Amino acid sequence: MFTALVCGAVVFPGLFYSFRRVLKHTFTQWTDADVLCVSERLVSAIHGSLATAAGVTVVTSCRDTMNDTHWLVNGFIMFGAPYMAYDIYAMYLSHFHTQRVRGDSRSYSSHSLQTVKAFLVKDRMLVFHHLVLLLIFMPIALFFRRGLGDFFIGCMFTTEFSTPFVSIGKILIQLGLDDTRLHRINGIIVILSFFVCRILIFPFMYWMYGRQFGIPLHRVAFHLPLQCNVGNLVILAPQIYWFILLLRKANRLYLRQKRGKGEGNKDRPRTD
Repeated sequence: MFTALVCGAVVFPGLFYSFRRVLKHTFTQWTDADVLCVSERLVSAIHGSLATAAGVTVVTSCRDTMNDTHWLVNGFIMFGAPYMAYDIYAMYLSHFHTQRVRGDSRSYSSHSLQTVKAFLVKDRMLVFHHLVLLLIFMPIALFFRRGLGDFFIGCMFTTEFSTPFVSIGKILIQLGLDDTRLHRINGIIVILSFFVCRILIFPFMYWMYGRQFGIPLHRVAFHLPLQCNVGNLVILAPQIYWFILLLRKANRLYLRQKRGKGEGNKDRPRTD
């Protein structure tokens, strides 16, 4: 497991550094904020893809939801743990340089406790999510499960399925392709994949547990230890919050495009 931890500590920061260098030389007109944002998103997409692949492998391999085990579970937890720590740092760098570009150069002339605090306030939910996974979920999954429930950990890995599409959306915006059919299709995929893999995955896990032990879905929660239900709620709550934000953003984009089409039709000369 230590080898997996070291690999993760090398791979994710290494990819981030490599993408920064390549993008800076390829897109010379981009600012540091642009380069950092896209680099962070590319690494996020890679991590999400790897997590999804690991999750699907585990879920399809475990017939018994409680007792079957798979070596990928502990291996990928250790491999992915450094990503959470790295990503907080990468998000901070992106925030710092974005604020500098937006004209707040006096406050962001150098790194300080004030800039760190501003980042933690702005992205508090994401930072909280990462810290919970790193400091609570990881120790529980590694040391307190007694080898039980690899199936459910695999399900948790698959929640990252939507992440590559979220990253693709951000990258398309950066490339100026936010008003294209590709961006709209990707947005639909983001909403559907997020809803299925980050929200519906929880009733799916309860249903699979109930099916194995002959318990109706609506009674499963009462047969599980309190800490399991509380843990699931802690993970589910931010997913619902982010899904609502996604729907609001999609609605804003739809209304903006609808207004744009309406104005375009008004400006079009009549032919009758």
